[in-house]
Amino acid sequence: MLKLKNVQKVAAFRLCLGCGVCYSVCPARKVQLIDVAEEGIRPFVEQDGCKACSMCLKACPGVHSTIACRNSAHFLADSRLVKRWGPFIELWEGYSSDPEIRFKGSSGGLCTALSLFCLEQGTAGGVLHIGSDHEKPLKNKTFRSTTRDELIARTGSRYAPAAPGNGLRMIENAPDQSVFIGKPCDVAGLRLAQQIRPELNRKTALAVGFFCAGTPSTIGTMEFLRKNGADPSQIAELRYRGMGWPGMATAHFKDNKKPPLKTTYNDSWGFIQKYRPFRCYLCPDLTAEHADIAVGDPWYRELGKNDPGRSLILIRTEKGREIFHRAMKQGYVTAEPADPEIIYRSQKNLLSKRQAIWGRLAAMKLLGIPSPELVGYHLFENWMGLPLKEKIRSIVGTARRIIQRNYFKPAKYEFNGCRGRNPNGMPPEGEEYR
Repeated sequence: MLKLKNVQKVAAFRLCLGCGVCYSVCPARKVQLIDVAEEGIRPFVEQDGCKACSMCLKACPGVHSTIACRNSAHFLADSRLVKRWGPFIELWEGYSSDPEIRFKGSSGGLCTALSLFCLEQGTAGGVLHIGSDHEKPLKNKTFRSTTRDELIARTGSRYAPAAPGNGLRMIENAPDQSVFIGKPCDVAGLRLAQQIRPELNRKTALAVGFFCAGTPSTIGTMEFLRKNGADPSQIAELRYRGMGWPGMATAHFKDNKKPPLKTTYNDSWGFIQKYRPFRCYLCPDLTAEHADIAVGDPWYRELGKNDPGRSLILIRTEKGREIFHRAMKQGYVTAEPADPEIIYRSQKNLLSKRQAIWGRLAAMKLLGIPSPELVGYHLFENWMGLPLKEKIRSIVGTARRIIQRNYFKPAKYEFNGCRGRNPNGMPPEGEEYR
């Protein structure tokens, strides 16, 4: 197995998840993040001044991730459910009690509702999360929102690269605590960073994660717009979801006279998801197991016209349980207990993906390329639940993909100022992400 010296090597071997945590924890501040259009947000390390301290690797969920066994009188005892979805205390189905938040947010607006509760009830003074970059509407940007208006302006899913981990210093430097909202890999990166940055741990009031099937690269959005006859450079605003459940993908043009482009969720996600990078297919943490509270879509429900949306809510820690029950009591959240079998009925595709991962990792090891160290996810037990044909496909199909796409060779990116270079010596199609 080749040794990975820093996070640029992690990205070169396609193990980067794009969370951005390495940018925040590098003591020499030698890590820069580039949104490489065909890959996602990736780190590049300026060699001059790098101390080789390995701090970036210690906080990298792309390299290693461990789910610890949690002891609590409240934890669910059903081992099958834990192996599939990770440990959780309670399962609810609900929505934001605020009609505007419920309508504008994805699913039932739970991430926003819980954040607003923490802001208005004094649990936290800010919320670190991502939203659309108004100057570059196809891109995402990390914000620390401190008001209801800011939270609502940044509602809705963003099916494009996002690295909220690049804003961890905003949590550390704030005068009060913060809520952190992110993808499962973002929360995993936060937890690793908290282990090496005590102030970050003290300043994080709550970590909320949302279910994730993978993050498409920027080129996915651009190609989707082109497919529908839209010039990406002429987009003034883009929403992937929200405004109902699951909501329409809606692109507004700089020319106000031109009617907006609207497509269904199935059409937009069905196209964009093909642009997920290789590392997303190796991720077992699809339901935010490192979060205090995880939320996702209840896809077992039939989609109704103008449905305002609901969310599945997995309470994973005692801290999350206490805050969630307070939010319900104060009227920020409306919810009722749910049957755990609903998770399977809603997220069969996520379980199928998790079941294939042991075979995919086995193929990587057989071919001698670096693979992530994933502990506590019950990968082998889940893989054993696959039919024989699918077991073989998980190994042989992955090996074929690696060979056909030359994944056994590292991508030859070299840092040059704040730009990366590809094997042809030209900067990758992308730009610096801050």
